Amino acid sequence: MTARRSLLLATPALLAAPAVWGQARFDDRPIRILVGFPPGGTTDVAARLMAAKMQESLGTPVVVENRAGAHGNIASEHVVRAAPDGHTLLMGTIGGLAINPTLYGNLSFNPQTDLEPVTRVGLIVNVLAVPVSRPWRSVAEVIAAARAEPLTYGSSGSGGAGHLAGEQFNMMLGLRNQHVPYRGGALLVTDIASGQVDMGFTPASGVRPIVDAGRAVMLAVTTRERTPLVPGLPALSEAPGLEGFDMQDWSALMAPRGLQPAIRDALHAAATGALANAEVVAALNGRGIAATPSTPEEAGAFIRSEAEKWLPIVRASGARPT
Repeated sequence: MTARRSLLLATPALLAAPAVWGQARFDDRPIRILVGFPPGGTTDVAARLMAAKMQESLGTPVVVENRAGAHGNIASEHVVRAAPDGHTLLMGTIGGLAINPTLYGNLSFNPQTDLEPVTRVGLIVNVLAVPVSRPWRSVAEVIAAARAEPLTYGSSGSGGAGHLAGEQFNMMLGLRNQHVPYRGGALLVTDIASGQVDMGFTPASGVRPIVDAGRAVMLAVTTRERTPLVPGLPALSEAPGLEGFDMQDWSALMAPRGLQPAIRDALHAAATGALANAEVVAALNGRGIAATPSTPEEAGAFIRSEAEKWLPIVRASGARPT
């Protein structure tokens, strides 16, 4: 760290002055990263880890602000309406950026045109988990049971990543498993542990405690390929009939459309630098999140492809906001 940056971080009086990063200038207001969910979740944790390192490199305060509600739409709309000066950012998710435009038929904004990407942030590893009281110990056994009689599967909410993973599972296999939406992942994990639901699609980090306690079993990750974050666990795509299955629960750092190039470049460098930091990567991995820094262009192309991919599945599912 340079002496100048040390002074910027250590001296409150200097923090009140405009911060300059390359050709970008930030005024004395903090940079806010809005999260559309309550504190403590994976999206919030990733935002806070990234914000701390961004603050160090930019020399200006970077804070996380939680504005929960409407599947992330409240936070998204606030950022859309903000000035494109780099001081208001969004920790966007697959829900807010790729699913909600189809799930909600009356949004007053379009995340594809009203927001611009800074970088992809992380990939949250989701798994198919079953109660230990069920006899299935492989995806093939779950499929066989579901063909004999429809099962119930839980998710953290209608229209979310877990719900659509279950719908993709049904559609690819021609099954009629019944969706049970919960108001949050914690309630779903509780019911998996107690056997109130046959299976659930949920983040690995959330279900890990009941797996370690011997109350649930993780059968597969929902990404196309295996991941070292859950060693030894197969991918759903390895099961017959599920070739190509891929549900990525992801996040991306977004800004209001119209950033000056110098501001965008400064934010991009700070964010991707944070995501390359060994301490940040280790902390993210510990929460079942793989860092996925990218260029703004790569992030934009990825978000568009995800929106196109999930549009027909959302429509076919009949999902409605909860």
